[in-house]
Amino acid sequence: MRLEDTTLMPKIDTYLKKLHEMGGSDLHMLAGHPPKFRVHGALEPIDKPLSNEACEGLLFEIIDKRRKKIFDETMDTDFAYEVPNVSRFRVNYFRQQHGMGAVFRTIPTKIRTLQDLGVPETCYRFTELRSGLVLVTGPTGSGKSTTLAALINHINENHRKHLITIEDPIEYTHRNKKCVITQREVGEDAISFSRALRAAMREDPDAILVGEMRDLETISLAITAAELGIVVFATLHTNSAGKTIDRIIDVFPEDQQEQVRTMLSVSLQGVVSQLLLRTADGQGRVPANEILFGSAALANIIREGNVAKVQTYLEGGRGEGMQLMDDSIMSYLERGLISAEEAYMKALDKNRFQAAYEAAVE
Repeated sequence: MRLEDTTLMPKIDTYLKKLHEMGGSDLHMLAGHPPKFRVHGALEPIDKPLSNEACEGLLFEIIDKRRKKIFDETMDTDFAYEVPNVSRFRVNYFRQQHGMGAVFRTIPTKIRTLQDLGVPETCYRFTELRSGLVLVTGPTGSGKSTTLAALINHINENHRKHLITIEDPIEYTHRNKKCVITQREVGEDAISFSRALRAAMREDPDAILVGEMRDLETISLAITAAELGIVVFATLHTNSAGKTIDRIIDVFPEDQQEQVRTMLSVSLQGVVSQLLLRTADGQGRVPANEILFGSAALANIIREGNVAKVQTYLEGGRGEGMQLMDDSIMSYLERGLISAEEAYMKALDKNRFQAAYEAAVE
């Protein structure tokens, strides 16, 4: 593939413009390897291999002295980068075996609705909360930030509130509509997630978005804020509601876990777990979601430490809009939107998809 060259913009912009034109989600740059685009979930090489000198030349052109200093000291750094009239990108620079590397993740300029995304609109129920913890979970690249942006934008369009986002880096930029929105970037506007979250609780917020709950202190503060009457939206790298609850509790020392169960039982109002599935025609991806809503019954399950009952709780809550991840995957499979192989690979209970998978590979 030949890329248009120009001296009127940073050279990396040429790759990013082409990524945007192809509808790709990520650009991978690794010294010693050809640049690759991720398009509909698959990585595709798009140019000849880059030397480390060439890779550094492309990447160092777009960072300032402060970021360069951080990169030199820590060997990695995160930031946001924008190509005017194209898109914003979440960027990670790092060192690797053959030299420098980077990944650029596309952040769409337009904030899409849950309907546009294919996420169940029952999740808008979380935007009506007055307090509590709502977690959007899933692996890297599963669209967590995009789903959260849809929820924040819905609040912005329908309520008069003060929203604070704490991100590393800021991904979607929100302009004030009915709400007042304060966006803080860790490293630029705040020292850390925990420091920014502690300060946010003194800034008269109605809702706080925590880009990622990375450590015990941030998780503890998020639960505390939810108990104090603030809605806290946050992300975790888990793939089901039950594992999300376990992950939060397991972060704490054993002698604190009983107290944390009690606090979480009061504050947890919902979990949206998300995976992206490649469509059967290979031309796109669709989100599969597990959705859990809080209730007195869920509070009892958490307090008792009987997380194994969460699946039964979800099954019993289908009429209220809850759903299991595998139900969502099965729905796509039955409609022919995804392949049996994709369903089997992404399913949590693979036995449920075994027969369809075996029939497809025969």
